[in-house]
Amino acid sequence: MTRPIPPALARALRSTWLGAALCALALPALAGEVYQWKDANGVTHYSDSPPPNQGNAKSRLIVPKTGTPSVTQAKTAESADCTTARTNLKQLQGTTPLGLDADKDGKADAVFTSEQRAAQTKLAEASVAAYCKPAVPAAQ
Repeated sequence: MTRPIPPALARALRSTWLGAALCALALPALAGEVYQWKDANGVTHYSDSPPPNQGNAKSRLIVPKTGTPSVTQAKTAESADCTTARTNLKQLQGTTPLGLDADKDGKADAVFTSEQRAAQTKLAEASVAAYCKPAVPAAQ
């Protein structure tokens, strides 16, 4: 059997949740502007206050990053079309029986013959060539 929550405790819990929500909403306000400028000697300075002479300072909003970038983020992102084209080509180059679902019922209407599979493979190769950018050689 559950006991009802006393009204005073319910008010305290509501106040706590409301306070936590307000604090969470106020967090973006804590991120301030950062000023960047170069002095007469060409040294770049960063500060939370503008430079004393108000010269050619640039103001930027700094957003803190969490964690480290993953390896997949470091690689050049492929387009969704390129990924699909590569996946289709890989499946067509395999040995699994494949077919086309013309009536969109979720099942292949018939299995590809070797000629149909070869034609679809050529189309998939053309799609990869069209949608995927060639790898850029590393600078030396």
